[in-house]
Amino acid sequence: MAYEVTATRKRPQVFEKLVGQEFVVSTIENAIESGRIAHAYLFSGPRGVGKTSSARLLAKALNCEKGPTAHPCGVCDSCREITSGSSVDVIEIDGASNTSVNDIRVIKDEVLFPPQSSRYKIYIIDEVHMLSNSAFNALLKTIEEPPEYIIFIFATTELQKVPATIRSRCQQFHFQLIGLNDIKKCLSEACQEMNIQADEDALFWIAKEAAGSMRDAYTLFDQVASFSGSHITLAGIKDKLGLVGSDQIASIISSSVKGNRKEALETLDSILAKGVSVDQCLRDFSEFFRSLLFLKEGVDSEEILNIRAGDVPPEIISALTTAQCEAALRYVMNIYREVRYSISPRFELELFVSRLSSLPFLTSPEELVAKLEALKSDIAQGKATVVKEVRTVSLPSSPNEGEKEKESRPFDISPSDEKKTEADKVQQMEASRDIPAPPDDVIQSTPSSPSMYNEEEDDEADSGEDDVTAYAAEDSYPAEEHNPHNENKEKNPQDYMSKLDEMTDEANGSDIFGLGSCFAEIYDIRMENGDMVLVTASGYAHKFLNENISEVRQIIRNVTGFSGHVSAILQAKPQVRHNPLLDKVAKAFRGQIITLNQ
Repeated sequence: MAYEVTATRKRPQVFEKLVGQEFVVSTIENAIESGRIAHAYLFSGPRGVGKTSSARLLAKALNCEKGPTAHPCGVCDSCREITSGSSVDVIEIDGASNTSVNDIRVIKDEVLFPPQSSRYKIYIIDEVHMLSNSAFNALLKTIEEPPEYIIFIFATTELQKVPATIRSRCQQFHFQLIGLNDIKKCLSEACQEMNIQADEDALFWIAKEAAGSMRDAYTLFDQVASFSGSHITLAGIKDKLGLVGSDQIASIISSSVKGNRKEALETLDSILAKGVSVDQCLRDFSEFFRSLLFLKEGVDSEEILNIRAGDVPPEIISALTTAQCEAALRYVMNIYREVRYSISPRFELELFVSRLSSLPFLTSPEELVAKLEALKSDIAQGKATVVKEVRTVSLPSSPNEGEKEKESRPFDISPSDEKKTEADKVQQMEASRDIPAPPDDVIQSTPSSPSMYNEEEDDEADSGEDDVTAYAAEDSYPAEEHNPHNENKEKNPQDYMSKLDEMTDEANGSDIFGLGSCFAEIYDIRMENGDMVLVTASGYAHKFLNENISEVRQIIRNVTGFSGHVSAILQAKPQVRHNPLLDKVAKAFRGQIITLNQ
């Protein structure tokens, strides 16, 4: 006798052998016993759960010589012919192959003839959703008012593709996925019938991979039995099929949680070396973290976990919180979606394993808020104090020291980056024009006084940006050049002010971009104790001039001959009374009044 695959050999021949479909079985049996037999049935559900088998059982129950009965004998001529598929009154049609309206017209012609030897003429159309719209329309009238001896049984895996007009004319039965324990039980019975010894964890893996389909479970069982011989083990399955075991996934996660990235990556490399795909690894990781998440919530049912509870080490369960498990699961799902577009899927997987070591340090937003509230309470009660960190910046002792330090750096700014920086400075300078001027009572600082900033600039200094105090330029120049009693004291500041345009032109030609624009923001030049003080109302110009005071001093020396101390201060322009109409015009055109002839 030819070999018969397990899925065909174990096909149920009575309703009692139909596994996992108790509702369907009880409903059909009650309908047959009470004589409430419909003219059309629609069986829907996933693949391999018993739709076609139930259709044949229903045909047996209706055409059995002892029937109609819910318990067909299986030995009469009608039952045997239906079992073997040779009954002329039970016609099975593949909807995927007979999709046209012409195929349905043949059925419409055949239904006019009564059954030859049976009680009913039964049409079983599998994968009925594959029929065309024209075929469905041609079938409508037939299934609505068929002859009393005609029964239609439709089976489909995609109920949504069946037109509502067809569904409304049929009794619908939805088949469910078969439970993991039920599949294990059926596999164990198959092992006994074939005299095969199988480990419990091996049958569990087969049942898990079947994903609720009994036919898939039997097919995988036949494959495993072929290379395992008389004893099926999980180790043999992993070795032959190139699978990732939950123990290997647990080993990688355990090493990562302990901070041992080297061991985790080496374990991953050994798995990939066996030919395991990256997709399979990611699926196993997602399944493991899903099971770990359920275990954290107290769910230990193997049917829900799809993993044996004992396969998850207790140290991993205790080391990770629920939020951390959720984050890991979310991360691996994102990688699984993105890995198909990656230039190197393996690198993506290795990066994921490497990042697992930081998983124990992940804090959820809720925990972070709770810690902040606790810290706030401690500070309010005096249990904790806040220490403000102060950064100090040392200034170069000579004008050339900064340049030497710049030359000693291993990397320098590229010309493109320098252009970007200069462009940013210009934007900041233009933005500073719109900043309101400080009040008239702002404190003016001299070189001997480090307080050159208003309160707004002090805030910037506290933020840690360019907190150089007052840009004390006096430390950058030789003492002999600073003489308050030299000839510079005798000159009128207006003489220097008259040459401001020349200074601006020379600043525009300097290597420091934006320096000329800062010179243009100077509206007054003063002399205090022989020192030159540049007055500007622009906060940016004030800061930029002091930052580049060495170059500013050189420009002033070249134009005016002044060689003394130079500094810049921030002070608002004095208010000049003028025609209010000019204010309206300036406001309308978003301009600024620069000069006004009095």
